[in-house]
Amino acid sequence: MPVQTSDQRWAAQAAAGDESAFRELYRAHVRPVYWIANGILASPADAEDVTQETFVVAWRKLPGLELQGESILPWLATICRFQAANRLRQRRRDQAHTAEALDEDLPATVSVEEQVITADLAARIAAEVGTLSELDREIFRLCASEGYAYQAAAEELGVSHAVVRNRLSRVRTQLRGAVKEARDA
Repeated sequence: MPVQTSDQRWAAQAAAGDESAFRELYRAHVRPVYWIANGILASPADAEDVTQETFVVAWRKLPGLELQGESILPWLATICRFQAANRLRQRRRDQAHTAEALDEDLPATVSVEEQVITADLAARIAAEVGTLSELDREIFRLCASEGYAYQAAAEELGVSHAVVRNRLSRVRTQLRGAVKEARDA
């Protein structure tokens, strides 16, 4: 039997109603989901709302999910894009009912191409994170996803501050390369 990834294990447990497993999924993916929302909406406040809405929808839909890959991030990214598109439609309705001038920069819809690019990018990032060593994944999770300071992450993992700083720098460089490749493709 193949070894399950953390996402696969947490998703199965959360689908069965395990709230602590869902919290782990949330901690692991809240920042990438926020980045996707903010990229679409260009509003930190709206992105925070859409991020929360994404996880509320995910909690409701998890019992029917059959996770296709090792990461749940592409599925969360899809939910996020739909929530963001709903938020954009709501903005347009609100603007149409006010006397204020319409914001010309507001996109009318989230294009299918942009949705595909965002999904591909999320999948590429998830795949790249999957290639990291266990220590590098944990450092990335603690520092990038959960916001730990280097020293706190070092203490949590039993390594030095320098190990965390150097490995995280290497991981970020690797992920930037993956993102650049995905955008250039």
